[in-house]
Amino acid sequence: MKLKFFLLALLGVFAAAQAQNTGSVSGKITEKSNKAPISYASVSLKENGKVVAGVNTDDNGDFSFKNIALKSYTIEIQYIGFRKYIGSVILSENKKAATVNAALEEEATQLKGVNIVAERSTIEQKIDRKVVNVGKDLTTAGASASDIMNNIPSVNVDQDGKLSLRGNDNVRVLIDGRPSNIDPAQLLKQIPSTSIKKIELITNPSAKYNPEGMSGIINIILHKNANTGFNGSYSGGITFGETAKFNQSLDLNYKTGKVNFFGNAGNNSGKYFNDGFIERSDRTVTQKLDIVNDNESYLYKIGMDYLIDDHNTLSIYTNQNKSTGNGIVNTDIDYINSPDNIANMYQKSRYQGPNKTGTYNLAYKHIFKKEGHTLDFEGNYSDTKESQNANFDNQITTTNNTQSSDIYNDFLTNNRKLSTVNIDYVNPLNEKTTLEAGAEARLTRTDNDYSRINDQNPSQNLISNYTYDTDIYSAYVTFGQKFKKISYQLGLRGESYKMQANLNHGETKYDDDYLTLYPSAYLTYNVNEKNTLQLSYSRRVDRPSLGQTKPIREFSTPLVTSIGNPDLRPQFTNSVEVNYTKTLEKGSFTAGVFVRSINDQISRILYPDPTDPSGNKQIMSYTNFDHNTAYGFEVSMNYKITKWWDIQPSIDFSSINQEGVVSKFSEDNNQIIAENRKVTVAAFNGRMNSNFKANKRLSFLLFGFYRGAVDGVQNNSHEMYKMDIGSRYTLLDNKMNISVRFNDVFNTMKYAFDTEYPYGQTGQFTWESQTVYLGLTYNFGSSKIKKLQRKQRDDNTNKGGGGMF
Repeated sequence: MKLKFFLLALLGVFAAAQAQNTGSVSGKITEKSNKAPISYASVSLKENGKVVAGVNTDDNGDFSFKNIALKSYTIEIQYIGFRKYIGSVILSENKKAATVNAALEEEATQLKGVNIVAERSTIEQKIDRKVVNVGKDLTTAGASASDIMNNIPSVNVDQDGKLSLRGNDNVRVLIDGRPSNIDPAQLLKQIPSTSIKKIELITNPSAKYNPEGMSGIINIILHKNANTGFNGSYSGGITFGETAKFNQSLDLNYKTGKVNFFGNAGNNSGKYFNDGFIERSDRTVTQKLDIVNDNESYLYKIGMDYLIDDHNTLSIYTNQNKSTGNGIVNTDIDYINSPDNIANMYQKSRYQGPNKTGTYNLAYKHIFKKEGHTLDFEGNYSDTKESQNANFDNQITTTNNTQSSDIYNDFLTNNRKLSTVNIDYVNPLNEKTTLEAGAEARLTRTDNDYSRINDQNPSQNLISNYTYDTDIYSAYVTFGQKFKKISYQLGLRGESYKMQANLNHGETKYDDDYLTLYPSAYLTYNVNEKNTLQLSYSRRVDRPSLGQTKPIREFSTPLVTSIGNPDLRPQFTNSVEVNYTKTLEKGSFTAGVFVRSINDQISRILYPDPTDPSGNKQIMSYTNFDHNTAYGFEVSMNYKITKWWDIQPSIDFSSINQEGVVSKFSEDNNQIIAENRKVTVAAFNGRMNSNFKANKRLSFLLFGFYRGAVDGVQNNSHEMYKMDIGSRYTLLDNKMNISVRFNDVFNTMKYAFDTEYPYGQTGQFTWESQTVYLGLTYNFGSSKIKKLQRKQRDDNTNKGGGGMF
C-alpha cells in the first residue's frame, strides 16, 4: 500500500513538473460589426509555418489550447465570409498563459443571399473530371436541370429527356455523388435549376467509382445550406406551351448548436404534347401518333445532421417521391394495298398509374486529427413501387368498309428494393501522397407482374411474372502523388457480380456470375500555372438494366411493341483520354481527345414480330453488337470579351466504328434475312451561349444549338438545331431573381429519321420545343454561414445533407 502511494505521488510530481514547462492560450472570437460570438471558427497555432495545434470555437465563440510548449507561435483565425486574422503568441517562463480576443471583419464581398451563385458559369479541369460551376446564365435556361443540360459541353438531351455524353447515352447520373433510384429523365425534370451548384463531367471515371456507365458519369452537385438560424429559398416557374406547366420548390434549413435540420419539397405538373408519323414504303403504310402525357410529381426530403464533436458527424434523411401520370396515345394507321384487306386501324390507348419511391439514408463521418484523414460509413435503402393500368381500344376498318373492334386491358406492377452499404477511407500519407480505399455491397431485388385481359377474345389472356435480382460486392484502392508539376493516380477496383432472373416462376431462368477487375490511371502535367495536360485510362462496364432485359412490353402500338431482351450481355469499355486546359486572362479554354474500345455494345434494334404472319408488326428491343471502336474530340471556351459580354462556345465530335447483325426484308425472295453491317457512325454537336449584361440588375442571353445528322447501323437520324433567347432581372438586394426565356424561337427542333432495316421506313416526331418560361427565385433568412462537417468523399463524390436528392 505504501508502494502504491509512493508511485502515485511520484507521478504527481512528474505531472506537476511537466505542467510547469507548458502554457495555455485561450480567447474569444466575435464579429467586429455587432460583437456577436462566432462559433465553429477555425483557430490554429503554427510554429515555423507548420500547424502545432488546431481547434474550433464553441457556440459562445470561445477557444482554448492547453499544455502548449513555451515557445513563440503564429495564431491564425479563419471563418467563411470574414477576413483571416493573423497574430503572434509568446509563451515563456514569465508568461505561461496568453489571451487572444479577436474581432473578425466581414469580407467586402460577403453574400447577401443563401447560395453562392456567380453571374456566369465557369469550367475547370480537375485530375479526373471537368467541373462546370453553374452561374446565373445557366439557371436562366429553364425551370429544371433537364432544361439547362443542353447548355453543358458534351451533354445532349433528346425529346424524351434522355441524356447522352459525347454522343453516347450509356451514361450514369449521380446526385451529390449518389445514384438515384428515379429514372434520370424524370429526375432531371424534378430538380430546380436554381438548386444546382455545379455539374461534374467524369468522362473517364477512376476505380473509386462504381464501373457502370460506358460514356462516363454526370454528377450534379446541389447547393448545401449550412447557415445558422432559419433560412431557405423558394423557386417557382411556369412554362407556356400548348398548355401551361408549373414547377415550384421550397428549401428550408434550421441550424442551432450542433444540430442542423433540413427539408425541401418540390412539385411539377402539366400536360406534355408529342406527335409524329412513321411511313413504311414497301406496303405504303402510314402510322400517325398523337401523344399527351398529363404528369404530376411530388417529392420531399427531410433530414438532420448532428455534429457530435469536431471529429464525428452523424447524418440521417429520407427522400420520398410520388408521381402520377395519365398517358394518352392515339395511333391512326392508313393502309394501301394491305394483304389483310385492312384500310384503316385506329387505336386509342390510355396509360395511368402511380409510382412511389422511398429512400432512407444513414451516414457517419469521422475526421482524424490529420487534415484530410477521414473515414465514412453509409447505409442506404430504397423501395420503389410502380403500377400501370393500360386500356387499348382498336377500331379496324376493312377495304369492304366493314368495322370491328378489339378491346383489352394490360396491368403491370413493378416492385424494386435496393440496399447499399459502403465504407470509404482517405489517408493523406504526407503532403504529396494520398491513399484511398473502400468497399461496397449492393443488393437489388425486383418483382414484375404482367397480365392481359381480353373479354372479347379470352384466348389472348396472358399472365406473366419476371424477377431480376443482382448481388454486387466490390472493393477499391487508389494511390496518388502530387509533385511540383506532375501528379498521378493509380487505382484498381475488384467486383463480384451475380445476376439471377426468372420468367414465370422458374419456367425460364437466366443467370450471370463473374469476377472482374477495373483499373484506372491518371497522369497530370502542369506546364505552368495557366497550362495543364492530362492523360487518363479506365475500364468500364454497362450492364443490362431491368428495362432492357424485362421480356414484358414497355409500350405498344398496333404495329410496334417494345420489350426487353433477357439474353443481353454486359458491355465492357476501355477508354484513353488526353485533355488540355488553359487559363486565360479573361476566361478558360479546354480541349480533349479520346479513344475507346467497346465489346458487346448494347443497342436498340427493330425486327419483324415472329408471331405476326402478315409481316405488319415489328418488335423494338435491345441486342449486343460486336466489337466496336470509337474516337473523338471536344473543345470548349469560356471567355469574357468585355465587361458586359461573355461567350461560351463548344463543339464535340465522335466517330464510332459499329458492327452488328440486323434484319432486312428481301424483295427478291420476299423473306426476312439477317445482314451483318459495318458502319462508321459520326456525330457532331455545336453550341454557343452568349450573355449580355445591360447593368448590374439586367442581363440577356442568346443560345444556339446544332446537332449533325448521324448514320447508324440500323437507322439514320437527321440534323437538329434551334435558337433560344432569355433575360434575367435581380432585385431586393440580389435576393430575388426573375427570369424569362423563349425557347426554340424559330420552331425548328424535330427528330427525323430514315432506315432500310428491317423495312424501308421514314419518320418524324415533334414536341413542345417552342415555349416561353417565366421563373422566380427568392432567398430568405440568415446570411451567416456556419461550418458543419458532413459526409463528403474527397470533394467529388458523395455529399450529404441539405440537398434535394
